[in-house]
Amino acid sequence: MKPTLVIVGRPNVGKSTLFNRLTKSRDALVADQPGLTRDRHYGHGKMGRKPFLVVDTGGFEPQIKAGIVAEMAKQAQTAIAEADILLFIVDGRAGLTAQDAVIADLLRRSGRPVLLAVNKAEGMDRAMVSAEFHELGFGEPVPISGAHGEGVRELIDLALDSFPEPTIDEDDHDGPRVAIVGRPNVGKSTLINAWLGEERVIAFDMPGTTRDAIEIPFEKRGKTYTIIDTAGLRRKGRVFEAIEKFSVVKTLQAIEHCNVVVLMVDAAQEISDQDAHIAGFAIEAGRALVLAVNKWDAVDAYRRDQIKTDISRKLNFLGFATTHFVSALNGQGVAGILTSVDKAYAAAMVKLPTPKLTRALIAAVERQAPPRHGLSRPKLRYAHQGGSNPPIIVIHGNSLEHIPTSYTRFLEHYFLETFKLSGTPLRVQYKSSHNPFAEP
Repeated sequence: MKPTLVIVGRPNVGKSTLFNRLTKSRDALVADQPGLTRDRHYGHGKMGRKPFLVVDTGGFEPQIKAGIVAEMAKQAQTAIAEADILLFIVDGRAGLTAQDAVIADLLRRSGRPVLLAVNKAEGMDRAMVSAEFHELGFGEPVPISGAHGEGVRELIDLALDSFPEPTIDEDDHDGPRVAIVGRPNVGKSTLINAWLGEERVIAFDMPGTTRDAIEIPFEKRGKTYTIIDTAGLRRKGRVFEAIEKFSVVKTLQAIEHCNVVVLMVDAAQEISDQDAHIAGFAIEAGRALVLAVNKWDAVDAYRRDQIKTDISRKLNFLGFATTHFVSALNGQGVAGILTSVDKAYAAAMVKLPTPKLTRALIAAVERQAPPRHGLSRPKLRYAHQGGSNPPIIVIHGNSLEHIPTSYTRFLEHYFLETFKLSGTPLRVQYKSSHNPFAEP
């Protein structure tokens, strides 16, 4: 599992700026105004040698007991419970405050490892800016600048130093690991019970029955699987019970740790932004995916047409995934989901020979050449496979850094169609040749 780094600190010390730096995104709003972040934000860390999850929290003001600020403090306290390590951010320009000391005391009592970072330290003497923060008792402070990136790589290397190097189980002989994900009460546990033929997990008509990710090994049709039943991902801000919020990070880690994601949606409800966010997180993680529309027997023909239109409009980026319309309670169509899981797993772990990939690349360029950049056109020479789960195609050539995103998407779709890879995303990477006669 990826370690989880949680960013905490009082308002306006630069937590969201650091989050955006670590995720190489703009997912967290940033402005010179305290209290802008209210809910927790989750993202993939994209810095350093080891992968990790990073969580941004709202400004921590534990002494305020009511109002939105108190709810922000609850969010921060829940995030602390999810953490493998805490990044405690303080403001080097404002200096040590009484509120920093209060937060430090709460973090010590949490029992979680804490790494202290002194932000906004650009242009300042490292020893001088960090001197007064030693009294917080978290060891040597690390001066950083979230806005400029100074010291951030050092901070992350220190934070992840005690965690093992990731292992890639590409040759997993125990069969696919399948994570069942979706909003609460869509029937995830019922689907698993239908596959198993027994009441292995609690299925109850109440959102949030499942609180943790439960791994269940089982055998079906002579094949071995590990099913991961996850708690429902509910929209942030709707739930205040800490134990239920704790399940969010477990669900995200289950997606990271599986081979195939089965995304369940409820035919009786609209496709929500939350469904799209779950699917987007699975795709960002590179996981194969199967879409299951549950409770199909409970809706009429008009509603069935509506949900199909809803899927094509809001989940149109899941064009590679197979969709099943099922009733987990009655067992209708559930065997077909497992068949699609097998196909998606095979596609995600496929081994593609270099000669076949290169021939497919040449055919793709003949169908549609990359657009010119200035007076020249990028030259795509040959391709080989760079990894699995998802399949990664590495293309070699000249001036490949000028290829636009739209052409990369064309190549991804072309490879998927050519090799009939169903249910998995595919990544294309480029490696430009170096000209030995070019000036250094």
